[in-house]
Amino acid sequence: MVAEYTVLTGSTAMAGGDGVPTAARLCILGGGKMGSALGMGLLESGILQPSDLLIVEKSDSKRNILSNDMPAGTVVVSELSSVTSPLEGIVLAVKPDDLEDACASIRNLGYRSDRVLSIVAGVPINRIESLLPAAMPVIRSMPNTPALVGAAVSAIAPGENCSEDDMAWCERVLGAVGTTVRVKEGAMDAVTGLSGSGPAYIFLVAEALVEGGILMGLDRETASLLVANTIFGSAKLWMDTGESPSTLRAGVTSPGGTTAAGLEALEIRAVRSAMIEAVRAATERSRSLGE
Repeated sequence: MVAEYTVLTGSTAMAGGDGVPTAARLCILGGGKMGSALGMGLLESGILQPSDLLIVEKSDSKRNILSNDMPAGTVVVSELSSVTSPLEGIVLAVKPDDLEDACASIRNLGYRSDRVLSIVAGVPINRIESLLPAAMPVIRSMPNTPALVGAAVSAIAPGENCSEDDMAWCERVLGAVGTTVRVKEGAMDAVTGLSGSGPAYIFLVAEALVEGGILMGLDRETASLLVANTIFGSAKLWMDTGESPSTLRAGVTSPGGTTAAGLEALEIRAVRSAMIEAVRAATERSRSLGE
């Protein structure tokens, strides 16, 4: 049975017969963290107006959250099939287990969407294409959670039916929440293992550094402030200078100094190797999810 989806839109404009704004340009299927972050980014950047956007979410609790978070005048209707106007695109932002139902709802629309952008983790393009109307362009992407603050990095890969216009559209959409980079689909599992999972690795390092500061006598608030700004400043220094991480690391490390002592402790405990292994393990897990 196809799941019934509920559509929420941040619109106060005139709505169609079922309450769906007929002027909607983009639909996001899935109103979880990534879907809602993308929707909010599109609105806050001015790329879309509230009446241009539909967010589709079947969970009652998530719909309640969206009703509070999205712009005033949220319109609720019963199902995606109520959409009657052509859409520039549909973003698939559902869990892998909900993919078939979501694609079935798109199929029921026929060709009232120009393209589909999938941010469903681990699902290859050919699998999504098989669930959609024939020849519909599909772009696969992997944004990461800094999308919640407009600082995501999103890799995008084209399907067989994608044009340059489709890719440029995708870059405009995902550009609302950060930076995009084009890759071949074969690289998407590595992207997932590196930048998709990467924020968790950074937060684990941050957590450990805070605990180290506390162990050495700092209070938690001070240690947290020092760590957060150290990570932020280091990333900015890397991006602004264009220097390699190894060059920047060497610039902080005086022979026989405090940093050298700290780095020695990390190397003895194989922290570098552990990080490489984390990317490998996450990449292999992403690959297995797509099989």
